[in-house]
Amino acid sequence: MGLISNGTTIFDAGALDSGLAKGAMTFIKKLTADGSATTLSFVGGAGGVVLDNTYKEYMFIITNYHPSTDSADLRMEGSVDGGSNYGVTATTTSFRAAHDEGGTGQDLTYRTATDQAQATTGIYIMPGTATGNGNDENTCVIINLFDPSSTTFVKHFMARSTGHTDDSRNLQGHQAGYFNTTSAVNAIRFTSTSGNIDLGTVTLYGIA
Repeated sequence: MGLISNGTTIFDAGALDSGLAKGAMTFIKKLTADGSATTLSFVGGAGGVVLDNTYKEYMFIITNYHPSTDSADLRMEGSVDGGSNYGVTATTTSFRAAHDEGGTGQDLTYRTATDQAQATTGIYIMPGTATGNGNDENTCVIINLFDPSSTTFVKHFMARSTGHTDDSRNLQGHQAGYFNTTSAVNAIRFTSTSGNIDLGTVTLYGIA
């Protein structure tokens, strides 16, 4: 059964057509944090995860990331061996806009603290967004990963985030870069830099 609005198909047979993407979004897998782990992992071919040449683009939507400890960041790591090892080399660029709740502090800055040059320690996907662990504090992110199964090109990604920080600011983050490998990236994991991932979901879609 499908959903049609004004002659346009919005949802049909498990695929969602969205202006966020260039084609239909097909749900693949959702992981939900329960506070027991520091990571959430998507391994191609395991647990119903598709992360191969089925799609040329994949989208991760992170909803309400909430760390167990204050001032934590969320990083993304890639693997070329099915999740046995992570830390694929990456180069990134990073900038943010910020505004505090008091209305007295605003900035739009390039973030040298969260850009990376041939790093293997994980990619910051929330530039300068140290998320607080207060009951109402959280961060949400949309990540587009392009053609991870290519064996010709490096693997580009873009991330857009909005977060409630540990010092009561809203930060809008823009992060982009590439995994610097021509091997297929077939697993992605998200890691909290401090403590466990207390709450939140990460949903993976394939983009037709």
